[in-house]
Amino acid sequence: MPFAVYVLGLAVFAQGTSEFMLSGLVSAIAADLDVSLSAAGLLTSAFAVGMVLGAPLMALFSRTWPRRRALLLFLAVFIAVHIVGALTPGYGVLLAARFVGALANAGFWAVALAAAVSMVPDRLRGRATAVVVGGVTIACVVGVPAGAVLGERWGWRAAFWAVAVVSLPALWAITRSVPGSVPGDRGRDRGRDRGRGGGTAPVADARGTASAGQEPEEAPAPARTPAPAPTSAPAPTPVRDELRFLLTAPHLLPTLLTMALVQGATFCAFSYLEPLLTRTTGLTTTWVPVALALFGAGAFLGVGAAGRYAERRPTAFITYGMTALALGWSTLALTAGRPVAALVLIPLLGMLAFGTGTALITRVLGLAGRSSTLAGAFGTSAFNLGAAVGPWAGGLALEAGGGYRAPVWVSAALMVLALLTEGARRLRRVRSRERASGSTAG
Repeated sequence: MPFAVYVLGLAVFAQGTSEFMLSGLVSAIAADLDVSLSAAGLLTSAFAVGMVLGAPLMALFSRTWPRRRALLLFLAVFIAVHIVGALTPGYGVLLAARFVGALANAGFWAVALAAAVSMVPDRLRGRATAVVVGGVTIACVVGVPAGAVLGERWGWRAAFWAVAVVSLPALWAITRSVPGSVPGDRGRDRGRDRGRGGGTAPVADARGTASAGQEPEEAPAPARTPAPAPTSAPAPTPVRDELRFLLTAPHLLPTLLTMALVQGATFCAFSYLEPLLTRTTGLTTTWVPVALALFGAGAFLGVGAAGRYAERRPTAFITYGMTALALGWSTLALTAGRPVAALVLIPLLGMLAFGTGTALITRVLGLAGRSSTLAGAFGTSAFNLGAAVGPWAGGLALEAGGGYRAPVWVSAALMVLALLTEGARRLRRVRSRERASGSTAG
C-alpha cells in the first residue's frame, strides 16, 4: 500500500475528530452559548449538511486541479474555520464555521477517496478505501475521547484548537507524499507501478474486476524495460457524461440511499450518546470518553474487517451487518439503564456500523467505475445526508418528550428502512436477471 494512502488516512483522522467530537461536548456547548441541547446537536447536523452539499460541488469545482493542490486547499480552509470556531463567542458564527468546515471536509473526502483508489491495483481498492475511512475510526478511538477530556478540563474550545493543531502535520505530509496528478490521470499513476513492478495491469470493468486474459498486476517486468511515461494527461471526462453514467449505473442510487439510512442510524444515536450515558445509564462524565473510545475501537475493527472480507461476499456482508445493527440499536434502547450492557453494546455497534458503511462505500466506488471522483462525492454526500438527518430526527424525538432512549429507537427504525431498501434492490436485481435470461432464451 503506498505511503500516500496512509497520509490521506492521517488527514481524515483530524477531520473525523472534528465531525464526531461534538458527541462528547454538546452539554458544554449548550451551557456556554446558552442554547438548548437539541440546538447544540444541530451543530453536528450543520456539519453534515455542509458535507452533503459540498461533496458534489467541491468535486466539480476541483475536478481539473492536480489532486495535491485540491487536498492542500481544502485542508487549509478546514484548519482556518476551526480557529474561527475556537474564538467565536456566538452560536451563529459557530454554526456557520461548522458548515464552511464541512464544505472543505467534503471536498477533501471526494478527492481523497478517488486519489486512494487510483494509487493501488483494483484488487486492493477495498483496502485503500478502508485505510482512508480508517482515519475516522482512529478519530473515534483517540481523537473524540481526547476531545471530550479537553472539553471537560479546559472547555469545549480547547477541542477546536486541538483539531487545528493536529491537522498541521497532515498538511505537510500531503505536500511531501501525495502525487500531483489530475483527476482522470489514472494511467500515469499506474504507469509508475508498472515501471517498478512491470507487466500489464488488469483492465477493470465497472465493478472493478480484472478482465480475463490479462497478466496479473504483480507479474515481473522484462529486465531494463521501463514503461514509457505518457506525454500528457488524458482529458477529464465531461461532467455531463460522468453524471449520466452515475445516474444510470445499475443499483447505484439504491446503494446510496441504503448508505444514508445506515449512517443516519449511526449518527442519530451517537450524537446523543453522552446524555444517554450520563442521564439514563447513570454513568459519570468521566465514563463518556471511555465509552467513545470503545465505540471507536469497535469501528476500527469493523473497517478492518470490511477491507479484508467485504469484497468476497459483499451482499451477504452488508445484509448481515444491517440486520445485526437493527437488533443492536433496539437492544441498546432496551438495556440503556444497565451500565454493563451499554458498555458491551457500544463497541459492538461501532464495529457493525463502520464495517457496514465501509462495505457500502466500496460498493459505490465499484459500481461507478470510471467516474470515481464524482462517485466519491456522491458516497460522501450519502454518508453525510444520514449524518444530517439522524441527529435532527433524534432531536425531534427528544423534543417530543421521548426521553434519552428515543434517539436510539429512531436509529433502530432507520435500520429497518435500510433493510427494506436493500431488499428492494436485491429483488430488482433478481428480476433484471430473469428478464435478461428470458430474452436470451427467446
